[in-house]
Parts: sequence; structure tokens; C-alpha cells
Amino acid sequence: MDHFNNEPLKIKRRGEDGYRVITVRIHEATLRRLDEIAAEAHYSRNELINLILRHGVETIEIE
Repeated sequence: MDHFNNEPLKIKRRGEDGYRVITVRIHEATLRRLDEIAAEAHYSRNELINLILRHGVETIEIE
């Protein structure tokens, strides 16, 4: 049984998905807490950090 319809698999080049890889220094206690929350909520650390950052940049107020 052939599950493929002979159409090409279309993928984007790495880095062209709107995301960028960065390096960030983070305090060990903060990282531990992130990992605890991620495990409890069934998110990856990366997904959780992205959710928190997105919320932060959308709701921040500069005085």
C-alpha cells in the first residue's frame, strides 16, 4: 500500500521559519524553576521560554 502521492516534500531552509537560535546566560535557580514548570505543564523548556518571552514583550510597559 503506497501512502505517498508522488508530490515533493516541501521544507523550509533552517533559519527561515521565523526563529533564530541565540545564547543566553541564565541564573541556575531560574533555570531549575523553568524546568519544573515545563515538566508540570508538559512543555519543552524552549516552548515555555518562548511563551514567557512573547507574553513579556507584548505586555511590558516602560516608564
